[in-house]
Amino acid sequence: MPRYFTVDEANRTLPLVERIVADIVREYRNWRDLLHRYEVVAAGDQADLGESADAEALRLEVDDLARRINGYVEELAPVGCALKGFEEGLVDFRSRLGERDILLCWKLGESEVAYWHELEAGFNGRRPLEPDVIAAIGS
Repeated sequence: MPRYFTVDEANRTLPLVERIVADIVREYRNWRDLLHRYEVVAAGDQADLGESADAEALRLEVDDLARRINGYVEELAPVGCALKGFEEGLVDFRSRLGERDILLCWKLGESEVAYWHELEAGFNGRRPLEPDVIAAIGS
């Protein structure tokens, strides 16, 4: 059963969510750079000789970083929100507007949850949380 948030409840989680998401975004950038380095090194390896020591070391670092990122993502699970973007730090909080489910939307760097969108709309469908919407969701 998903957790439903009011705007106030979502905003109260932000100090914790922001710290976790900042770690995810930072580590994801490191992972992406490390993965690129691994691909370059591995591309130079000869297939019949197997993976070089340099490539293996990089692959192990990539795997370790991926496990760390997954650990951060798992830290968000008890909060009840969902990470939607590793690069930008996008997070959605399920909510209700009238009789339908919606998502309150927050992005790393924003001071509060100030947007919402329909379930299938995604980030490009974000709309500002106007007072009448906030009232319909509950404070």
